[in-house]
Amino acid sequence: MSDSTPEQYTTIDTNAVEWEKSFNPKLGVNLGRLMLRKDPANGAEIRMIRYPKGVLNPEHTHPCGHGIFVLEGKLQTHRGTYGPGTWVWFPRGETMEHGATDDGDVVGIFITDGAFDIYYKDDE
Repeated sequence: MSDSTPEQYTTIDTNAVEWEKSFNPKLGVNLGRLMLRKDPANGAEIRMIRYPKGVLNPEHTHPCGHGIFVLEGKLQTHRGTYGPGTWVWFPRGETMEHGATDDGDVVGIFITDGAFDIYYKDDE
């Protein structure tokens, strides 16, 4: 018999709930995030993220692959800048930068294929 809880049908009105303010000490700012789903088996996540105008997360890696689907604003990365409707995938272990342009905040859906963590290059 499994100890896991069965999945539940879920709805979240992202316009009606308060986003978590996630302080990033590396950046010195609060990033917005709203967890939509976390897989209890492998730690994969689906959440909404908001980077404030001009905030770029410097060179870092993750132990999981992850993607960002841009909903609002422009996502600036180490490989280019992308607007609403763009899906950007970052492979596990790739050194990357991403965040908002100086034009305004960026809001996206953030999806990982495993448990999330972050390792900054200048902390190694």
